Amino acid sequence: MPVAVVTDSTAYLPPGLLAMHQLTVVPLTVVLNGVEGREGVETFPADATRALSGRRVSVNTSRPAPAQFVRAYRRLLDGGADGIVSVHLSAGLSGTVESARLAAAEFGDRVAVVDSRSCGMGIGFPALAATEAAAAGADLTAARIAAERAIARTTVYFYVDTLEFLRRGGRINAASALLGTALSVKPIMHMPDGVIVLRDRVRTASRGIARLVDLAVEAAGDADVDLALHHLAAPQRAEALQAALAARLGDCLRSTYVSEAGAVVAAHAGPGLACVVVHRRPPAGD
Repeated sequence: MPVAVVTDSTAYLPPGLLAMHQLTVVPLTVVLNGVEGREGVETFPADATRALSGRRVSVNTSRPAPAQFVRAYRRLLDGGADGIVSVHLSAGLSGTVESARLAAAEFGDRVAVVDSRSCGMGIGFPALAATEAAAAGADLTAARIAAERAIARTTVYFYVDTLEFLRRGGRINAASALLGTALSVKPIMHMPDGVIVLRDRVRTASRGIARLVDLAVEAAGDADVDLALHHLAAPQRAEALQAALAARLGDCLRSTYVSEAGAVVAAHAGPGLACVVVHRRPPAGD
């Protein structure tokens, strides 16, 4: 059996891709007003959106316990996998990678844990790269390197209506939140080093979407690209991004995946999120 690939629920891979590539997903936990649920299993985006719309809201998220990874790894290895590449949410945002590494230590050199330094399909594209390498016969080291190279070719930008949810969740500091909300500007964020940083400020949501398009085209350069578009209770924003990017990128655009962000990101970004993930394909023969 080739190398298996594990990721976590914040990759937000479309279900068709999960099934096609036989990826194993370990869920994070979301606690909404005291009710705990595993993301994508018991708690879904609509649950978080409803909770966040209330006057009094308590929303928390937590990483998977190492034991959850141990169970996933053992099942795959006992099932015949030669090794495992485990690709996860940025260590700058979550302890998920730490839990995976603690679990991996029980299996010696048979499990390689990779910090995506990203979220959403910023995790998903590297995980897919590892599965594609494994399907082509790559060993554990080569599959891990494929994931790491994909990380270097992947860029994430996202728009939020307010930075308040990111501030509450401790993903940005109060000064950044104040800067982002001054004069009612709309923030655009990115993750250059695995942490969330304010990239731009615009006046309206429509300008925010237009700026996301410009940034994505800039990130694509002259490469062939795959795109992922995430939204939270804002499908029209994803549709606008998809149409504009298809027009701007033309024949360089190979694949586009659209999915709603899950409850973990919902808890920290809030309704209205629009995100674009640009994955630059390597040159032919690379």
